[in-house]
Amino acid sequence: MAKTPPAKTIMQEGLWIENPVLRHTLGICSTLAVTNLMVNTLVMNIGLIFTLSMSCTTVSILRNITPMRIRMMVQTLIISSYVIIFDIFIKGYLPDISEALGPYVGLIITNCIVMGRCEAFARNNLPLPSFLDGLAVGIGYSLVLFGVAFVRELLGFGTLFGFQIMPEAFTPWTIMIMPPGAFFTLALYVWLARTYFMPADKGMVELRVKG
Repeated sequence: MAKTPPAKTIMQEGLWIENPVLRHTLGICSTLAVTNLMVNTLVMNIGLIFTLSMSCTTVSILRNITPMRIRMMVQTLIISSYVIIFDIFIKGYLPDISEALGPYVGLIITNCIVMGRCEAFARNNLPLPSFLDGLAVGIGYSLVLFGVAFVRELLGFGTLFGFQIMPEAFTPWTIMIMPPGAFFTLALYVWLARTYFMPADKGMVELRVKG
């Protein structure tokens, strides 16, 4: 078993250095689909953080008794269980938001971020570090979604969390509530983060040096 990194390193990598959206361009379907309104994004983020952190913890707890040949099926079952719990909760207490999110809550089951962290980290590490890894990656994912949703709702509707922010004379940018608006906004964030704020990828640095 590889040496478990310290909690600070786990949090830093999940939140920013190895951010799943900005660094690895994962979870794009939900990033583009549920970010037209901040409230929808908030609920989706809570679901992803809950599912990711609890799934990673459970996979870690069961790592020594799960046969290797069926581990992917076991991980999928674990993830599905937490997604169903969350889906039942929002259908019972937030039916309007549940309807607005449609199938995207269920698609958390197949979200490559969740399965990736269970497979890459949780099955090789203790429960607490696995929980922290899932929590950090989930929050890092959520920060990007909030950033995209902030721009899209503000420019597309003139509101934030349903409250009017822009003046009455403001003309909403219809494109921002359509799929192209999500693509443009996310692409801008990825470009800014990778160019000015995130540490360069080692392979890219070596390529630049050789060039």
